[in-house]
Amino acid sequence: MSKFRGPTTALHIFTIASIVAFSHRAAAQPALGQPAIRNYKNTDYQGANAVWALAQDARGVLYLANDDGLLTFDGSYWKRYVLPNRAAIRAIAVAPGGKIYAGGQDEVGYFAPDGQGTLAYHSLKQLLPEVARQFADIWDIVIQGDTVTFRTNECIFRYDGRRIQTFDAPAAWRLLASVGERLFADDKEQGLLQWNGRGWTPACDIRIPLEVTGMAAYNGDTLLVSTLMRGLYLLHAGKLTPWKVALPEGAMLSGVHALGPRRFALGTCTGGLLILEGNTVAKHFSDKEGLQNNHVLSILADANQHLWLGLESGLSVVDYPTALTHIYPAGARQVMSNAIRVLDGQLYIGTSEGLYRAVLPGGGFALVPGTEGSVWSLDASGNVLLAGHSTGVFAVRGDEATPIGTVGAWGVVAGPGGRLVAGTYTGLRYITPDFTDGGRVNDFYESLGVLATDTSGNVWASHPYRGVYRTPVPGDTTYHYCRADGLPSDLHDYPYRVRGRVVFATEKGVYGWDGRRFLKDTFFQPIFGDTSVEFLTEAPNGDIWFVSQRQVGVIDARRKSVQYIPELNGQTVRGAAFIYPYDNRDVYVGTNDGVIRLDYERYVLDRTASVALLSSVHALSARSDSLVNGGFAGGTARLPHRWNSFHFEYSAPLYPGAEFSYYLEGFDKEWSDWSAKTEKDYTNLPYGNYTFFVRTRNSLGVVSSPATYAFSVSPAWYQTWWAYGLYLLAALFVAWLVYRRQRHRLDVQRRHHEAEQERLRYLHRLELDSKEKGKLEAELATVTMHLVERGGLLSNIKEEMIAVIKRLNIPQLPFEFRSVFKLMTDTEKDEDDWNKFSLYFDQVHNNFLVTLKTKYPLLSPTDLKMCAYLRLNLSSKEIAQLLNISPKGVEISRYRIRKKLGLTPDVNLYAFLTGIA
Repeated sequence: MSKFRGPTTALHIFTIASIVAFSHRAAAQPALGQPAIRNYKNTDYQGANAVWALAQDARGVLYLANDDGLLTFDGSYWKRYVLPNRAAIRAIAVAPGGKIYAGGQDEVGYFAPDGQGTLAYHSLKQLLPEVARQFADIWDIVIQGDTVTFRTNECIFRYDGRRIQTFDAPAAWRLLASVGERLFADDKEQGLLQWNGRGWTPACDIRIPLEVTGMAAYNGDTLLVSTLMRGLYLLHAGKLTPWKVALPEGAMLSGVHALGPRRFALGTCTGGLLILEGNTVAKHFSDKEGLQNNHVLSILADANQHLWLGLESGLSVVDYPTALTHIYPAGARQVMSNAIRVLDGQLYIGTSEGLYRAVLPGGGFALVPGTEGSVWSLDASGNVLLAGHSTGVFAVRGDEATPIGTVGAWGVVAGPGGRLVAGTYTGLRYITPDFTDGGRVNDFYESLGVLATDTSGNVWASHPYRGVYRTPVPGDTTYHYCRADGLPSDLHDYPYRVRGRVVFATEKGVYGWDGRRFLKDTFFQPIFGDTSVEFLTEAPNGDIWFVSQRQVGVIDARRKSVQYIPELNGQTVRGAAFIYPYDNRDVYVGTNDGVIRLDYERYVLDRTASVALLSSVHALSARSDSLVNGGFAGGTARLPHRWNSFHFEYSAPLYPGAEFSYYLEGFDKEWSDWSAKTEKDYTNLPYGNYTFFVRTRNSLGVVSSPATYAFSVSPAWYQTWWAYGLYLLAALFVAWLVYRRQRHRLDVQRRHHEAEQERLRYLHRLELDSKEKGKLEAELATVTMHLVERGGLLSNIKEEMIAVIKRLNIPQLPFEFRSVFKLMTDTEKDEDDWNKFSLYFDQVHNNFLVTLKTKYPLLSPTDLKMCAYLRLNLSSKEIAQLLNISPKGVEISRYRIRKKLGLTPDVNLYAFLTGIA
């Protein structure tokens, strides 16, 4: 499949501008007005020149048989599909189920949507007998129920869904056609034949070959038959009768297509398209009217009755019958036409080069003599047409124009009492009942273009750059109003009479006059707001037609709605817009090139709900573009995460010029604004499920049901459930590591805290021990002092008593004091004092005595006392007193202790004892 964008909106959307662009236009044809013709060149659809056959499916998609394959057009986009052998396709047919049957040389089959909504070809060639598998082009395909019939020049194939029957041509098959349930074929020698369920039998009494080119239902069981060179025939009850129709001389008919009761479209080989109504050629479309060429190969009336013409070179669309036609009063010359009036069965059009007149319904236009110049307005008084002209007012009766005055006039209004007032280049002037110049209304001198009369007899007039003027009629004074009086501006303020009163179209909406000031009109305010309004006029049925920002619309009184006509956008004359609603079937709009006639009732009926179609869906990645849906089927798609950008293309095949609104469920919060754009991009969508909706709205605001496409974007590998499982495990592992680290940190802090607490307790204990030790040391010092003092005292007493005994020299005296000396000795050896001393001593000196005894078990209790006293650094005398020995005995004890301790002479005993605990 290949795909390419269709022509620009201006090419394929129905606009009157497409008519203006034609370089060849005919003068008026028998029926008044020329419908629009749109042309598509082969450069638009990117295929070969010839369009051999046309078909349309139920959705409105158009199919073209082309030498380059099967072409499709959905109103916005063209696509191309080819046969496996790339053969040319000359015939197509769309089955009710959506299959598109086609064939080419040595190939026969059908296209059908695949799972991605793209047309895929399915060959039926294998069902043919071996001898029939080589054949030339397939020229016709007819579908009747479940049977599909194909025609080549040599053979006809009938496919019933399971097998294919073949029917060789008696000479050469030249046509295959069906009308209702009847199937016909034309042979080069045997003529027109009919299928009877088993074979081919003669269909009429004429056996000579007529070279039939087409057949259509005519009336009841009567058929219309077109032939290449012999004109038209009617076939009834097996009889073929020539039908006398005044066809153009030498017309070679290439086919016939029924458009309605007794109305037919005839294709020709050299003269374009003929429209028959009854037995009269009502319309003729050729290259002079805008067709690309005059050889019509195929005709299709689409769902909106637009005529699609497959031509030998290109594709043309004729909007016939249509609600919009273009009238060219001056023929091929381009003239501004902004004054229109229907009077006495005649259509008058005022142009930039004079007044043209045509007799309705379909007469030709002719210039009214004497009216050469610019015609600005057309008004009626009775059966007299009053034309505002650059040279003055003209009274027109039929094709006669009588000048009134010599001053250029813009327009004429009816004043009070039936008096006519003309707005001229130099002020207001009366026109008398016998249509002569009645002189100036007053001395006010100003060019006044747009006029309106209110119920009080005031003539309101405007100057495009100086505001609004009010002149009572009759009256001598003219009042001037401008921005200071409530108008939004002094520019472009135009008075119009609608709904029985005068209102003013301005650059900021519609205003009314309350007798003192200009105020926003309450009726028009909800419709226009502050939007610029250039023109207003009321139709006989109460509809109000308007031009706002060069858009034409109508306030429909019956439907109570505002309808815009987008086909007329930009067509009115800038600064001089004009609409003439003669009735609901004939609304005339002035343009820079002729007049557009709008059949409003037909226009409304034709604008039913359109169909929104998805043309294609593309998934985009950073490196490539992939088609995920070709627009011919729904379905869903699940795409990898890298395909997370999408390009949607959509269209409305039944109504060109439609607007679109879209919504992506799962991403957008609301529907988009309406727009003529036919594509939308979404980029970098997060993973998830989405549904794209698009709907269309026609010019009357009718909204279609949305077309939908569901798809999902898969999560990236790092967004899958197993990735999240890994994330969970990793998170748990990290949490465990953090827990361990935190626990270690807390353990360290705890140990640090415990150590600090231990240190504090230790310091506290040290402080307590220090205090206790101080007390103990004081107690020890006290005890030691007490022992030393007592020892010294006892020693002194003993010495004094011994001295007294010696001095007295009494033999019995020592014996008498024997008990005293014994008492003193027992006192020195009192163990209670020593126990108390040793307790304090060990507490002060860290269990010195226990440690010393443990380390040196040979030490005697006396040795331990000696060591304790030595540790206190007592003198030998003090030790002798404490131990009740002589100082020499102290030295001997010291020596004995050193030996028990195993000390060498160089070791200081005191220093050694100090380090014991």
